[in-house]
Amino acid sequence: MRPNPRPIPRFIADTTQEGIPHGRFAERLREEFGKAVEAIGDLPAGAEQPAEVDWFPERAWGGRVWVPCSTRADGPEGEVELFGHVSYVQPPGGEPGDFAAKADFTDILAEDNPDWRIDLNDDVIGRWRGENGRAGAVTLVWGRPLVRGAVAATAVLEGETVDQELISQDRFTLIALDALEAYGDDVFMEVKLWSRRADELASETLYA
Repeated sequence: MRPNPRPIPRFIADTTQEGIPHGRFAERLREEFGKAVEAIGDLPAGAEQPAEVDWFPERAWGGRVWVPCSTRADGPEGEVELFGHVSYVQPPGGEPGDFAAKADFTDILAEDNPDWRIDLNDDVIGRWRGENGRAGAVTLVWGRPLVRGAVAATAVLEGETVDQELISQDRFTLIALDALEAYGDDVFMEVKLWSRRADELASETLYA
């Protein structure tokens, strides 16, 4: 076959192995996420993390396992969403360790935006470098479908699927390149939702 004119990595992350965390391990993750919430400097006064956190399916990339999450908290001017992720190292046959967490908040909520078809969060967790200055942001994406019938989510770059996962409990997690550089025009990721019959139900960028 001919050389690929755009040799970007595809399907770079392990597919989810454990799904949505639960039980004692979910509580361990919540403790780490709580520390990150406490470190948010501009969090509205009184907006504290609730006891329950919604976890998303885990994905592994770059030697770490990444577990996104979100939850709601009451603030002085209304509800806010707390979101972020906890990552850790999982040695073969060993116990998880080297936990790290990141948290942020927003007062822009899905229920206030009826035109949304996917509720998305994202964070850049690494960088890929190719030849001749070409590069891209390795991006963790997690979200919820806001349309009925979605069973799978994909990350797409200019029509090419670069990651995919089944939707579990109305939640999904993707890890793929975004914001490709030095390929002419910059190329940005689209997240698409699919029905059981492989019909496209929704498509959103991370920049809408």
